[in-house]
Amino acid sequence: MRLAFTRTGRGPPLLFLHGFLGSARNWKGIARALSDRFTCLLVDLRNHGASPWAEPMTYEAMAADVAALLEAEGLEEAIVLGHSMGGKAAMTLALEGHPRLRALIVVDIAPVPYRRRLEPLLDALLAVDLARFRSRAEVDAALRPAIPEDPFRGFLLQNLERGPEGLRWRCNLPVLRRWLPAITGFPPALEGRRWEGPVLFLRGERSDYVEARQLPRIRALFPWARIVTLEGAGHWPQAERPEETRRALEAFLSEATGDAPRHK
Repeated sequence: MRLAFTRTGRGPPLLFLHGFLGSARNWKGIARALSDRFTCLLVDLRNHGASPWAEPMTYEAMAADVAALLEAEGLEEAIVLGHSMGGKAAMTLALEGHPRLRALIVVDIAPVPYRRRLEPLLDALLAVDLARFRSRAEVDAALRPAIPEDPFRGFLLQNLERGPEGLRWRCNLPVLRRWLPAITGFPPALEGRRWEGPVLFLRGERSDYVEARQLPRIRALFPWARIVTLEGAGHWPQAERPEETRRALEAFLSEATGDAPRHK
């Protein structure tokens, strides 16, 4: 698997892994702000964005894709940031003991299974017959009854593009639907493992993805984890509180690129 990515900046490599139904472009603004100090690689995970479509859609497969990218680009070490689904892929990479991982940043996700029902969301997207529509506005209107939240629907519509035969989705909806149990879960094979490197967990104050009851689980797997809560942010802090997100990242990155983690 050869993942699609864009590169900007110069300095130590910093990879960005987006969330479910997202793409590399979700972190473009943050990467631009950090590009004076880091070589930022904005990655499309498998079945998303411009990357190839393939099965399985497991975190082990996604982590292997990222590992292959690090090797193909000749990166001896890198810092990996992952949001939501991308955060689980990044945690899998760390817990599997990948030697090229220098530090880890996990944005608003925990290493636990979730019971969220994403099936209706994907079913709503799959039910749209794109051949009937000529514009994004028409697809937007068709999705509004099933997905009434305007900002979230706008986020999903970033996956819509015009191809040679008309409108199409950039993400592989049938495969994502088929592998939802793995996507909402977390690999059982990682139970009992630990990663001793520096880790930042960023969580949104208004999000319920990383709750107090999950913190012992985080610290069991990542004993050097620092947990920072961004006030006023939800599940997408990079969009909702970009300046606060940037400052939190810069503080951690300044320390992580030093000799050793200093906080536990």
